[in-house]
Amino acid sequence: MITVENLSKSFWGNAGPVVALEDVTLDVPTGAITGVVGPAGSGKSTLARLIALQERPDSGVIRVDGFNTAALDPRRLRAARRRIGVVTQGDLLPQRTAAGNIALPLEQAGVDGPQRREKVGKLLDLIGLTDKAAHYPDTLTPGQRARIEVARALVGDPGLLLADDPTRSLDADAAAGVLTVLDRARAELGATVLVVTSDTGVIRRIADDVALLDGGRVQEAGNLLTLVQDPTSHVAQSLLPAIDAPKGATAGHDRSAEITLIGFAAVGALLPEATARFATPIAILGGGLTRVGETPVARFLVGLTGPHAQETLTWLTTRGAVIRQQPTLTAAIAA
Repeated sequence: MITVENLSKSFWGNAGPVVALEDVTLDVPTGAITGVVGPAGSGKSTLARLIALQERPDSGVIRVDGFNTAALDPRRLRAARRRIGVVTQGDLLPQRTAAGNIALPLEQAGVDGPQRREKVGKLLDLIGLTDKAAHYPDTLTPGQRARIEVARALVGDPGLLLADDPTRSLDADAAAGVLTVLDRARAELGATVLVVTSDTGVIRRIADDVALLDGGRVQEAGNLLTLVQDPTSHVAQSLLPAIDAPKGATAGHDRSAEITLIGFAAVGALLPEATARFATPIAILGGGLTRVGETPVARFLVGLTGPHAQETLTWLTTRGAVIRQQPTLTAAIAA
């Protein structure tokens, strides 16, 4: 639905032009949750404003449903903007109830009362706040207010829901609630979701695809689970458990390797099966478990002992394990 092609954007600073984005290309697949992650100052918020059609790029193309937005007349550009629901923060009207805040865009569009009430009711159910419909923002928690802001962005049935740092300043439980709502918007409403964040935990929790933005450029992009299987991926290094084995932990083992396992079957059974099949003890020396979405993922540093150690690693590879072998002790001494 949204395609960004060779996008560049600069601003004037005290010392002259500042490049915010340079030659950024990005696809946001329909029906998926795409995350753009990067450190502060990487250009994430600038990219979000451009995709929301709130600003124009210096060069490059933003396509909505295949149409080049730069070539649209004002009427069609307004229609394209309505296809994009933008989640704002701290923008609820204090004099309106939760339901009233969600209904505001419908009122402005002239939607009649019965239709408004039906739509608002469905969205309150989606965000789990039906019992808060008549409450005012100052009586709600920060997490509840954030979920109402997501519902308001969804009230016009946008094709793309864009959330810039939606969990900022929220505690862990409140952030989890917001991410659950974004996931439900994709699953139950069919919305395409683009989340811009500096928090890799957000990406790990809900993203299908990810782009790593740094210095105004896309450094990596692709399917999240595919990138996780690449030991050289910066995304993988930031999402997977750290290898925190002490120095010399591999001593006394015939082979050692960093191994990544993906999926319930692999994480739960692959190492014990290899140990039994080849009579090769496998010691976990470091690493740990996490989840990418609903998929369990493990990254371990392991040590193998016995004459079949290398054969065991080869067999694990054929079963889908991603393995990066460490130098053997003998090879290291020889070097």
